[in-house]
Amino acid sequence: MPIAVDIDVMLARRKMSVGELADRVGITPANLAVLKNGRAKAVRFTTLAALCEVLECQPGDLLRWEAEDTAGDDVGEDVAEDEQLRPAR
Repeated sequence: MPIAVDIDVMLARRKMSVGELADRVGITPANLAVLKNGRAKAVRFTTLAALCEVLECQPGDLLRWEAEDTAGDDVGEDVAEDEQLRPAR
């Protein structure tokens, strides 16, 4: 996945456990683990804001983009498919 989640880094810096963060943010430890381990498909801005408030950080401290290995992928096809999904102007 091209978005990497660095919650572990902030937890270590703040000397905070996953359980404490989950309690303070108001989500289950299981849902926090899904996010923390990069298995989440989405995150609500309200959850991201709560994480940032509790961890006293910026969203960029928790999330970063990583390039995927695109060897053999035809980027042109992806662009063409994306353009087909857009409404005509």
